[in-house]
Amino acid sequence: MLSARAIATSRAAGYRTFFRSSFATKVSTSNVRTARFVGGAARTFATRVSDVNPDEDVVVNKTAPESEDSVPSVISQPVMLADSNGFAQRPAEVAANDWTRSFHGLSSEPFSKEIADILQAPIDPLDVEMKPDGLLYLPEIKYRRILNKAFGPGGWGLAPRSETNVGAKIVSREYGLVCLGRLVAVARGEQEYFDPSGIPTATEGCKSNALMRCCKDLGIASELWDPRFIRQFKAEHCVEVFVEHIPTKRKRKLWRRKDAKLEYPYKE
Repeated sequence: MLSARAIATSRAAGYRTFFRSSFATKVSTSNVRTARFVGGAARTFATRVSDVNPDEDVVVNKTAPESEDSVPSVISQPVMLADSNGFAQRPAEVAANDWTRSFHGLSSEPFSKEIADILQAPIDPLDVEMKPDGLLYLPEIKYRRILNKAFGPGGWGLAPRSETNVGAKIVSREYGLVCLGRLVAVARGEQEYFDPSGIPTATEGCKSNALMRCCKDLGIASELWDPRFIRQFKAEHCVEVFVEHIPTKRKRKLWRRKDAKLEYPYKE
């Protein structure tokens, strides 16, 4: 007769043997299923690469595996990426469409003479505005009109290259100017705001500021950064006058164009 303790020990040993055998069987089955899934996905991707790019210099093993448990190998030069539909797409094309990090086309070749003449044309003195502190500037809409004239509506665009950075009193964001599918300039725009409700408007102003800075690389209104032109323009078209701040009655000197008048709250 076996003791109760010996019987319990024998049963425990039998249970351990049973569970180990069952676990090993499940792991083996799971590995087979995984291999079949990977093999099928690899065969599908290889077929799509061949169908979409039949002339591409790509070596693909399309031979089905001898057994369902084996995994086929796919060798590709260059490595092909998949688009949202699962079809092959060149890495260069992917990067060219991602303007948050791409420099596609930068300095690849100059624009035609016709486009260059439009971009580098002398600015019309009537288009130049002046701030009361004496700063000359070209209204943002003028830059857009020059770009539309040079590249046509839809032939250029501003692509964000960073998230919008909202500070305590200023909004900034980096943009890239893309013309005819090529990146031509990168700049960070900024705009101040004085109330949280003004953040959306400041965000739009930030974009316009980045556009103005990007246009410098194309030579648009480059005179406005030339100290000699600024001094000559002020002497010919501007004047510094004494004005009174109507609410506070304080007097100070401000700049204006000779053909314009300062508006409220200032009075000459």
